Amino acid sequence: MGMTLAEKILARASGRSSVKPGDVVEPQVDLAMSHENAALVINQFHEIWKGTGKEARVWDPERIAIIFDHRVPAESAKTATNQKTVREFVKAKGIQKFHDIRGDRGGICHQVLAESGYVRPGYVVAGTDSHTTTHGAFGAFAWGIGATEMASVWALGAALAVEVPSTIKVTVRGSFLDYVSPKDLILFIIKLLTAEGANFKALEFHGEAIRAMPTSGRMVLCNMAAEAGATVGLVPPDEETTAYLHDTAKVSERIDLLSPDADAVYDRTIEIDLSELTFQVSCPHSVDAVKCVGDIEGKAIHQIVLGSCTNGRLDDIAVAAGILRGKRVADGVRMLVFPASAKVYQEAMERGYLGILAKAGAVVMNPGCGPCLGVHQGALGDGEVALSTTNRNFKGRMGNPNSEVYLCSPAVAAASAITGVITMPGRKV
Repeated sequence: MGMTLAEKILARASGRSSVKPGDVVEPQVDLAMSHENAALVINQFHEIWKGTGKEARVWDPERIAIIFDHRVPAESAKTATNQKTVREFVKAKGIQKFHDIRGDRGGICHQVLAESGYVRPGYVVAGTDSHTTTHGAFGAFAWGIGATEMASVWALGAALAVEVPSTIKVTVRGSFLDYVSPKDLILFIIKLLTAEGANFKALEFHGEAIRAMPTSGRMVLCNMAAEAGATVGLVPPDEETTAYLHDTAKVSERIDLLSPDADAVYDRTIEIDLSELTFQVSCPHSVDAVKCVGDIEGKAIHQIVLGSCTNGRLDDIAVAAGILRGKRVADGVRMLVFPASAKVYQEAMERGYLGILAKAGAVVMNPGCGPCLGVHQGALGDGEVALSTTNRNFKGRMGNPNSEVYLCSPAVAAASAITGVITMPGRKV
């Protein structure tokens, strides 16, 4: 019997010839990633070594990556102290894949891992962040774990008790309509599956539309696979993957590709025709509360957020700049722009995108997670409504349970910034 991509990767990493859904394995980890929550991992890591009489050593400093992104610059003495603790640990343990608050190599962890070439097809990637699923765009088994489990990975190099997931195959055909994007596609898929429809499963993306999709779009799909409850999202790696790793991430060595078997067994199959897909928006307070933009046009908004690990890449910013060129952000609306990394920021600046957005009235922020997590930058007031390209909108997500968050694509965000109400891109204003 053939194996899905998730099964193939876990079999390799566990030293087995094959695995099947429901098997429990302990795969070797190729990359372990944390952000500021590395401070929690450090505490648990030292607990593991306490009483052993041995030096607390990490299993492989070359395979650990730590990126500050959630609270940058530090918003409090507590955060600053935790970051200081992590810096000292990184130096003491010889961890080289460390990205501090810098204007030349910082940014959101998932973007930094990708553009730095830290993730390769077939890798097992564990991260103390639920959107580690993003790296399935490279054909990696990438998922989020807690601080205690990460401490054991740092010490042993293996993830403990991973259950092999069954897989849902999503086949996408056709071409996007004007301004419709991968964000609209994944919101539509989440609507079909619901927020729990892929619990403990893998989502494996296939079809001509996926093969034609740039890596940036594939990252959007895998990023938000988590919002359907999926353990991982996966795109079988191909020539596009190789081109990204060589041209963007500057990886020099040969890239090995792997694919699911033709006779792999799937839990279910979903087929989508992009010619029938229009703009989608996720309504408060659940990501799967998805409607067509046309059904809620006219909803007044107070804040627009463009950015995040979902939609803060160069092509996202380019779309928004194209729509806002020569226009103005509506009076009474705040627009915040968070490029996903320093590299994206610099390229967007060189191409004039940030100047266009600033001239339109947007505020361009430093790369980072910004208001997405709700504790730093861009909090909402009571009764306010945000329209955001981020990935979650549950109550209180942007720092205030008395506010509302709608999720959308960069095109919808930019079009709505001009009018001050949720607006279909392409409307004359």
